[in-house]
Amino acid sequence: MTGRYKKMKKGKSWVIILVAVICIGLLGWYSTAVITDTKQKQEATANGESTKDKDYQNIKLGLDLSGGVSITYHIKDKNPSDKDVSDTIAKLEERAESYTTEYSVYKSGDDRITVEIPGVDDPNKVLEDLGSPGSLYFIAQYDSDGNANYTQDTSVEGGYKLNYDIDTLKANGSVILDGNDVKDASAQYDQSSSTSTKEPVVSLKLKDKAIDTWADATKKAKDAGQSIGIYYDDHFISVPTVSAVISDGNCVINGMKDYDEATSLATFIRVGAINLQLEELESNVVGAQLGGTALTNAVKAAIIGIILIMIFMIVLYGILGVVASIGLALYSMLTVLFIYWFEITLTLPGIAGIILGIGMAVDANVIVFARIREEIAGGKSVLAAVNEGYKKALSAILDGQVTTFIAALVLMVLGSGTVKGFAYTLMISIILSLFTALFIAKYLTRAFYGVGVRAEKFYGKAKKRKVIRFVQNRVKYFVISGVVILAGIGGMIYFGATSGNALNYSLEFVGGTSTTADFGKDYTAAEVEKDIVPSVSKLLGNSAVQVTTVQGSHDVTLKTRTLSLDERQDLAALLEKDFKVDASTIETQSISSTISGEMRTNAVKAVIISCIFMLLYIWFRFKDIRFASSAILALVHDVLVVVTAYALIRISVGSTFIACILTIVGYSVNDTIVIFDRIRENLHGLKKYSADELADIANESLTQTLSRSINTSLTTFVMVLLLFIFGHTSIREFSLPLMVGVLCGTYSSICIATELWYVMKLYLGKSAIKKQAAAPAKGSKKAKN
Repeated sequence: MTGRYKKMKKGKSWVIILVAVICIGLLGWYSTAVITDTKQKQEATANGESTKDKDYQNIKLGLDLSGGVSITYHIKDKNPSDKDVSDTIAKLEERAESYTTEYSVYKSGDDRITVEIPGVDDPNKVLEDLGSPGSLYFIAQYDSDGNANYTQDTSVEGGYKLNYDIDTLKANGSVILDGNDVKDASAQYDQSSSTSTKEPVVSLKLKDKAIDTWADATKKAKDAGQSIGIYYDDHFISVPTVSAVISDGNCVINGMKDYDEATSLATFIRVGAINLQLEELESNVVGAQLGGTALTNAVKAAIIGIILIMIFMIVLYGILGVVASIGLALYSMLTVLFIYWFEITLTLPGIAGIILGIGMAVDANVIVFARIREEIAGGKSVLAAVNEGYKKALSAILDGQVTTFIAALVLMVLGSGTVKGFAYTLMISIILSLFTALFIAKYLTRAFYGVGVRAEKFYGKAKKRKVIRFVQNRVKYFVISGVVILAGIGGMIYFGATSGNALNYSLEFVGGTSTTADFGKDYTAAEVEKDIVPSVSKLLGNSAVQVTTVQGSHDVTLKTRTLSLDERQDLAALLEKDFKVDASTIETQSISSTISGEMRTNAVKAVIISCIFMLLYIWFRFKDIRFASSAILALVHDVLVVVTAYALIRISVGSTFIACILTIVGYSVNDTIVIFDRIRENLHGLKKYSADELADIANESLTQTLSRSINTSLTTFVMVLLLFIFGHTSIREFSLPLMVGVLCGTYSSICIATELWYVMKLYLGKSAIKKQAAAPAKGSKKAKN
């Protein structure tokens, strides 16, 4: 038997082991340096320290980890030109650059622009400065015929009203300049000519192309003693009288009652210098301290999880567990470095993807190790068993990882923001887990054998287990699943009738403003309704306030109608004053109904598209639609069970809902494919079989892969549980249903998918066993006649 396999030379084996150790040392040092720099930069930002002069080797952090502000604008103009969009982005970039060099301004979709400014210590100030950019116009007081373009009216905002619409004013030449002609506007102090004291003014600088036009307009206005109104969006923000001819494009606007008024006017002028009309669709504010805590806790969960899994693997698999631990260490370090090298923005769901990937990375090793032990139990030498184990495990590993990759790919295409971050890290995890399991672990196993670790006891031998009659109990499993799903449907009907929402939809699905804060003590939902909600309702003049408490933390989330920036700041002030909330823990998010509608559509679309592609892939690989159909039905079962958990436990259904469902879909089908792969192998060479023989093959395959299913589920569950224990509020809402999904996916792979396949083999298709069994009986009846 061993003649077919060539033993690795001892010298080469030692070189491979030494290279692995050196790689762990170097990659460990490098990845630790990256993580340390990332944490140090985040802490510096949280403390308000400048990071511009330091060269950090840091991972780019999303707002949920670094703190900061993001705002998504909708372009109101119809069919904007590429130049207008690019000019608008450039001007938003100029404004963002005044806060940090790590801003991000980009076009999202056909009619949206997103601004992300991480690491700012006063995100509400940034949000106020960005504002809701509109159109800015400088309008002459009278047109060429002497008609007044605007008149004083104290009943409207700004104290003046337009007598004509903007298009008419543009046509008759009354619009002197627009926002595109403004170079800069800032508040400053200037020496007053009348009182010899310093007064707050707005310093206005125009672009070169506007200087001559402005000189002519100011000369005309000064000679006639007229004003030039500054009109922003839908109201006048200033109507100053021209007191001098301005020929160099630099002027001041005085008459400000204080410096704050000057600052506000300068901000409006700068914001109005944007070409396109923009309206706020979505905004998110996260305190830097809050982001730092989330990052620290997520890293802690990852480290503890890796250590626990390494101990588990070594205890369970001996020398093979050592190999898996080395591969897992390399996998973890490479994942960190790939995110750094490819400049992927790391978010909280992205960290969840990495940690979930750690649990799933073990799966490939477990499949191989189980195969090796089976080969040893079958009488093969250790060397032959190692080579055969990797060879026979290849198809199951590849098929399982490809289906999970499909789910991640759909997330990448249909997801946005943090969900995309999760998809990227999950795809990196899948690729690296394949590399470490099929390449690094394989050569390390052969290297350990080459240096003398050859005794069978170091590798273990599969024990002959009594075959469990899973298929014969299929009706019980179907009934149990049916009861759980019906309970979920019943719960959704009940909650839909009593609260109006079958599921606990978050803002991403219904729109509005969410405010989350640490209140410093445990509150029940009833206590929040009694003690906090009345004050919030009174402040906002609206009693429709939904509350969510997070078990195991002091966080409370208040969901309200969409609030303006001033209302958000007033609410934050109320929480600080009346409930002693630490301002650094307050996190707000606003989402319009437009965004929420797209979220709902994408959630359904993502699940359907994933299932279709998985169906096609499994059909292609297994050459039997019944394998694919039963796997997809098992996935639908898992989705329904997880939705049941969302409904009954009232877990918030938000942006991570899509990521959660698709992760469970990918994980579950991965487990199912490993079992189906064993069934296919055990069926090899059999062309005809009875129902009892088919049941025996299914039961044997399930029993053979049972330990692998349990071990993989256990490691994945531990990683997700640690996320739940140490994670931030949003991660807990993600990890709780994920734990349900891991357990449910394991259950469905063992008790639902194979049983459905068995039923389909009995009754569906031309080769259905029941049809074949009935055919001879019909033939014999005809013969008698």
